[in-house]
Parts: sequence; C-alpha cells; structure tokens
Amino acid sequence: MQTTIFIAAHKQYQIPQDSIYAPLHVGAQGKDPIQGFTPDNTGDNISSKNPFYCELTGLYWAWKNVNADYIGLCHYRRYFSVAKHIPKTEDEKFKIVLNSDQVEKLLSKTDVILPKQRNYYIETIYNHYKHTMYIEPLDIAGQILKEKYPEYVNEFEHLKHTTKLHAFNMFIMKKDILDRYCTWLFDVLGEVEKRVDVSQYSDFHKRFFGRISERLLDVWIKTNKLDYEEVPVIDMQNINWANKIKSFLVAKFTGKRYEKSF
Repeated sequence: MQTTIFIAAHKQYQIPQDSIYAPLHVGAQGKDPIQGFTPDNTGDNISSKNPFYCELTGLYWAWKNVNADYIGLCHYRRYFSVAKHIPKTEDEKFKIVLNSDQVEKLLSKTDVILPKQRNYYIETIYNHYKHTMYIEPLDIAGQILKEKYPEYVNEFEHLKHTTKLHAFNMFIMKKDILDRYCTWLFDVLGEVEKRVDVSQYSDFHKRFFGRISERLLDVWIKTNKLDYEEVPVIDMQNINWANKIKSFLVAKFTGKRYEKSF
C-alpha cells in the first residue's frame, strides 16, 4: 500500500522524518524554491492561485500529478496524531506525529481519515462563517450546488444547523475517492471564481476558496455516505487560545470579522 501525505508549506520548516511525508511548496509560482520541498508549479497546476486557494493549490497538484494508493494533505504546523499525551515543545511533538505504521493500521479499517471534528458549540458552522468572514462567496457556492449538484443541497443546508466541522482541509483518502472529491470540489470552486470579484476583499479575505472548501468537505463526505476514521490534530506552534476565543466571541456578538489568522 503506497501512501503519500503531502505537507503544505510556504516556507522552510522542520518536517517529520517518516518517509510517508512529502513536503510540498504551495504557491511556488514566482517564488524562490525551498530546498528539499517539491514545488506545486510543475505539471498540471494552479500554483498562481495560491493567494486565493491557499493549500488547495497543493491538493490540486497532488491530484493531477501523483499516483499513489492513498494521498493525504496536512500542514507544516498541523499534523494528525493518535498520542494521548501532547508534549509542549515542537521537537517532542514531531515524535508523536502519525507514522506510517499507524496510518496503515487506520487505513485497513477505512478508506478515509479525517480530523476529529471541531465543535463551535454556541453557533452553527454557517453562522460562524457569516460572523467571521464575508458570507456571499459561501452562499454563491450553495447556489452553484442547487444548479449543478442538487443532491448535495441538503447537506449544504445542514451547515446552518450543525455546530461541528472537519476542519483544516486535512485528510488521507484512497486515490479513487480523492479523484472524485477533487473533480467535484474544483468544479464548484471554479464556478465560484467566475461569479465573485476577489478584488473587493482584503488579502486575508481573498482566501475564501480554501475556507469554503473546509465547509464543502463534510457536504461531500456525508452526501456520499463515506465511512471514515477520525484522528486528533496537533498544532506544532502554541495557540493563544484566550485571544482566539475572544475574537470568536467579538465576531459573534458585535459582527467584527476576523482580519488575520490565529
């Protein structure tokens, strides 16, 4: 079983030593190469769209240019881990990143690995997006589903009722499932691109294609009734949770949108 998990990165960074991981320079078009990282601007690619599509330019490259039994995507500062105790330092955290033996064991039971669901508790996935981002591109994605993929509308509407989400555009999938998912996803996002003028948004908010895809992943998984295994995600860098929660509450109760990542 050949599995490759691509690490989306835009700068040099420490990576796990397990051979299952492959560092991928996303948004490589027009940038200096990163030593030891595969650029996403070779072959069939959308690397130049990285300011809008985020890590999805790496996903597109892997989909179009890599043959493997399973393909995964994670981030240079976020990884899957089944460890019960999370250490504090980055060096120690890299020792508990999901390894090839653990991946193989999980994939013997399922065709898809997803992050453990994030729960926003006090608001739905749709309302959280509405409070923190500009809702219009997400609504347009919903309209496109009505026009082209009506079988997905019920699960899209469910975003207005659920507080849970498989976030981060992280997963490991059997290649034929990834092919079907990416064919659908990039068609929907391509239609959104035709209908939304990204110039009206700040650099931070122009990245909505990557954020929309986080919401669409569950729509696709649930509509197709796919089985999956959930695995916790660990952050290599410490998160200021007090600041993150404060911004979340300010957005919900005052309408002040996010203006940076946390």
